[in-house]
Amino acid sequence: MVSVSASLLLLASAVAVILPAGEGFPDGAPIEACILPNPNRPNHPATKSQSPSSSKHSFTASGSHYRPGDIITVIISGPPFKGFFVQGRDSHTNDWVGSFDETPETKVYPECSAATHNTVPPKTSVKLVWHAPRDRSGTVYFTGTILERYDRYWSDMVAKVIKPQF
Repeated sequence: MVSVSASLLLLASAVAVILPAGEGFPDGAPIEACILPNPNRPNHPATKSQSPSSSKHSFTASGSHYRPGDIITVIISGPPFKGFFVQGRDSHTNDWVGSFDETPETKVYPECSAATHNTVPPKTSVKLVWHAPRDRSGTVYFTGTILERYDRYWSDMVAKVIKPQF
């Protein structure tokens, strides 16, 4: 005979496996996204990422070189999308670097220099503010996923650096 606590544990495990597959993560990617074999690819069973070149979304950064205290703006815009997961990475070591500001529409994972959506309604634009580390200078690139719906997303996107016009 199975105990009540074992039955509840089994039920909770089944819900944890089934619910994400059917509902996704309306309040953003979980922290585990930072440590997946490829953090830029959602764990969406039976789906495949679209080619980054087929995306109609604009994914831009205001810079790539930084010094301590610098701020870089990252913008995703275009046709309505439900979610995103973006990381700042050192261009030479590929390590996570810097941190994003948290807003009511975003949640951040400072431990892996990531930002994700925190709201359910589709978006047509998101502005992320990234802060350079205070202890070094370097070059950063921004990579991530833009999710239109559970089974249609673009992974391994890299933000295009837009130089300010004077």
